[in-house]
Amino acid sequence: ACRRFVELVESGFFDDTPVSRVVKEPAPFVAQFGINWRAPHNAWDKKEFKDDPSYFALERGTLAFAKAGIDHNATQVFINYDDNSHLAEPSMNFTAFGKVVKGMEIVDNFVSVGEPDSGLDQLRLWTDGGNYLESLSVKPTMIEKMTVVEP
Repeated sequence: ACRRFVELVESGFFDDTPVSRVVKEPAPFVAQFGINWRAPHNAWDKKEFKDDPSYFALERGTLAFAKAGIDHNATQVFINYDDNSHLAEPSMNFTAFGKVVKGMEIVDNFVSVGEPDSGLDQLRLWTDGGNYLESLSVKPTMIEKMTVVEP
């Protein structure tokens, strides 16, 4: 998961993309991002990778890949707003691979758009993201640029 995240960041995959799902009500849950409809980035959606073992709690501020089922990780990542460690149970096996160590107050202020539980329409983002975002009356929080910083 860490390797894929770094590959995506270094490729510019997350640049100029929306935080497409922000679930804060009825209880804090997650902020999710990782859809880029532009070529060549859109090809990453088909580059799935197997689940990693889950060794850490999915506590507030941790990052994990969102997925469509076991071993279907690709590009979408979520940041936990609360302790969601139940998602690490073997039947789901979401794996924490990182943690927000500075700036969680920024994550707390991400704009909730689209449907309250599912966010923006993922199919529309993948197929016509620019026009779809332009059509929205409430704009999502955007990731301008993401970079890898050496410790």
